[in-house]
Amino acid sequence: MSGPLDGVLVVDLSRALAGPHAAMMLGDLGARVVKVEHPGGGDDSRGWGPPFVGPPGATEATYFLSCNRNKESVVLDLKSEKGRRDLGRLLARADVLVENFRPGVLDRLGFSVEAVTAANPRLVVLSITGFGHDGPEGNRAGYDQIAQGEAGLMSVTGPRPGEPVRVGVPIADLLAGMYGAYGVVAALHERHRTGRGRVVRTSLLAAVVGVHAYQGTRYTVAGEVPRAQGNHHPSICPYGLFHAADGLVQISVGSEQLWRTFAAAFELPVDEPGFATNAERVGAMDQVVAAVEAAFASWPVSRLLPRLADVGVPAGEVKTLDQVYEWEQTRSQGLVIEVDHATLGRINLPGPPIRLDDEPRAGGRDTHLAPPTLGQHTADVLAWLDSLDRDSDRDSDRDSDRDPDGDQP
Repeated sequence: MSGPLDGVLVVDLSRALAGPHAAMMLGDLGARVVKVEHPGGGDDSRGWGPPFVGPPGATEATYFLSCNRNKESVVLDLKSEKGRRDLGRLLARADVLVENFRPGVLDRLGFSVEAVTAANPRLVVLSITGFGHDGPEGNRAGYDQIAQGEAGLMSVTGPRPGEPVRVGVPIADLLAGMYGAYGVVAALHERHRTGRGRVVRTSLLAAVVGVHAYQGTRYTVAGEVPRAQGNHHPSICPYGLFHAADGLVQISVGSEQLWRTFAAAFELPVDEPGFATNAERVGAMDQVVAAVEAAFASWPVSRLLPRLADVGVPAGEVKTLDQVYEWEQTRSQGLVIEVDHATLGRINLPGPPIRLDDEPRAGGRDTHLAPPTLGQHTADVLAWLDSLDRDSDRDSDRDSDRDPDGDQP
C-alpha cells in the first residue's frame, strides 16, 4: 500500500464520525485499517440519510462514504464468545485501536484499556469521548452540535449576539478525529524509543476548545467575552464578506499599508476618525463596512475580483460545493479521488488533504480503497488471522523440539 504508515495495523471500533475520521486519516497515510462493525446494521452512519445511493437493496449512505475510505469492514458480534475471541486476535496483532464508546462500554465487553494494553503492551489506544473520560461530566454522551454549543463555538458563530449558529459541518467530530490521529502518530513515534504503546485521549469538548485561538485569549488574558458578529473579523477591519453590484466578495485588509493602498484605489477615507488605524476601524466597524459596500456597489464581481488582485488585496468569492469540486484548483491538489466501490462502481470522493513530496495524488498511498460494504472483508481478515495462528503454532512446535541447549535433536 506504501505510505509513511505502511505496516501499521489499525483496528477501528469507532462509529459515527470522530473516530472513523481519525482512522481514515491513518488509512490515508498507508496504515491497514480494519473496521469492526456489529451484525445488526454496522456503523450507525450507514443509516444516516438521505441521500442514499446505489441499487435497491444495496444502497449506501453518502454520510458513511465520507469518513470510511481506505478501510476493510469486518462484522463481529461482540456479545458472542466467538466475536470477542476474534477481536482479541485482531488486537493482539494491532498497532492501534481506535474507539469512541461512552466510558465503561468496552470495559463491560471485556476490552478495557487495561486489559488490551496488558495483552499487547505495544498497542496505541485512541479513545475519543464527548466531554472527556473523567471529570464531573465525563459520562455524558457526545454529539457534535451539542458539543459546538457547550464548548462555546456557537456563541461566536452567527449574524449577531443572541443568534448562535452551528458550523455547517460536524466540526467538533472532525476536529476530535484530527487531534486523535495527530496523537496516535506521536505515540507511534515514541514507541520506537520505548517499545511500549500509550493511551491517547481527546474529546469533542477538548477539540473545540483547542481551536478557540484568539477568541480564547480574548477571555483568558483580556477578560473580554467574545460574541458572534457575523461575517466580519473581530480584530481586523476591513476583513469579511461584502456586497458587490451582483454578488458577494470577501476581502482581507491585514496591514495599515494595505489599507492605505486599498482605500486609495476605492476612494475611501484614509485618515478620518474611525478610519485611520485598525483599532479605530474595528471600533467603527459598521461605519467602515458601510463605506466599503458603498464603494463596491457599482462593481460586478467579475470585475471587482481582478481589481482587488491588482491592488494586492486578498479576495475571493463564496463558492457552492459543486463549484468547489469542479474547480480546477481543487482537482489539481488531488482533493477529488476516484475509487471502485463494490456496489456503486466508480465513484468520486473528497480526497485526503495532505500531499507528500510532489505526488499528484493526495494522501500517502499508491491507491485508495473505496469505503467498504458491511462485512465485505470478514472472510478474508479471519482467514488471514487463521493463517497467522497456524504459523505461530508451527513456530511454537519447532521451539518445543529444541533441547535446553538450543541444539536440534
